[in-house]
Amino acid sequence: MAERAALEELVRLQGERVRGLKQQKASTEQIEEEVAKLLKLKAQLGPDEGKHKFVLKTPKDFDIAGQFDPMIPDAECLKIMCEILSSLQIGDFLVKVNDRRVLDGMFAVCGVPDTKFRTICSSVDKLDKVSWEEVKNEMVGEKGLAPEVADLIGDYVQQHGGVSLVEQLLQDPKLSQNKQALEGLGDLKLLFEYLTLFGIADKISFDLSLARGLDYYTGVIYEAVLLQPLARAGEEPLGVGSVAAGGRYDGLVGMFDPKGRKVPCVGLSIGVERIFSIVEQRLEALEEKVRTTETQVLVASAQKKLLEERLKLVSELWDAGIKAELLYKKNPKLLNQLQYCEEAGIPLVAIIGEQELKEGVIKLRSVASREEVDVRRGDLVEEIKRRTSQPFCIC
Repeated sequence: MAERAALEELVRLQGERVRGLKQQKASTEQIEEEVAKLLKLKAQLGPDEGKHKFVLKTPKDFDIAGQFDPMIPDAECLKIMCEILSSLQIGDFLVKVNDRRVLDGMFAVCGVPDTKFRTICSSVDKLDKVSWEEVKNEMVGEKGLAPEVADLIGDYVQQHGGVSLVEQLLQDPKLSQNKQALEGLGDLKLLFEYLTLFGIADKISFDLSLARGLDYYTGVIYEAVLLQPLARAGEEPLGVGSVAAGGRYDGLVGMFDPKGRKVPCVGLSIGVERIFSIVEQRLEALEEKVRTTETQVLVASAQKKLLEERLKLVSELWDAGIKAELLYKKNPKLLNQLQYCEEAGIPLVAIIGEQELKEGVIKLRSVASREEVDVRRGDLVEEIKRRTSQPFCIC
């Protein structure tokens, strides 16, 4: 019991370390290294019979004999990723794909020692940030790889394309003789067939330099990057790295199964914080204000002792399906109410005053232009709907 308690404490501390690195936005290589340590600790911990009992199950249509097609869920994940990124309207993007088996096979045929596979992978993965010469110098000068081996790697990892590249590599004299590479390329060819059927093949690029999560991914790996990050005139675009990523990790879940059964898994993740950063920069570039509320109109008063009138009007607007609100103070100053609208991004203000009540109108003010018009109370709902028919950015 004491040994288990000590191991649980190590798992907790390692989990905190991983979370801390993510908050500090540490390098992908460092985070993945610590995640791998965490997974190994959890595997040592094993199942806790006293606390949790669960049974790992494979999909009903999974057939160990080979009838199950793993590329269908992989293609579906990529379709979902493309739909999400398109709906966010954050700019043109490209999804880069590769396969863990292709990487391992490529390094093997190039002559990379087994002990250097992972460290050379981490160098190759920097190709989207630095030049090939810098990557080569790191592999040779810092990691002790033979220059001729690095040159062979360079011939492969600088290639990217679509299914035609996959077919070309299937005929490669070296890769075609490696079992792992051949399996990976075969699955990638099938994947591109499904991506074509899903109508997203033009958004996908086979990129041999993509090398991420190799401590847990077992097959296809992918990440999405923006092609043209937005920025203000004269400013550098915001560098945020990938905005989505995922892959196949058939060996991960089985680590927690006492019987060691293989459970096929594939998934993706969306970089929410990075996307928020992009949206904020886009709005700044367009000089738009980030709205923090969906409220369409604030019901305000120009004089004191008009709380009841404000409550009546806001109730009428709610009943008509208008997203309206009012300040809770009994007698708020008009300037404070207008400032609240500007800070919160509320586009309209419906102002009630003694004169407006006598005339049966509401003064409708545009917060952006500060223009005001008198609208008959019976026409107010339609006027608000007309003015708010254009979509606003809700972030």
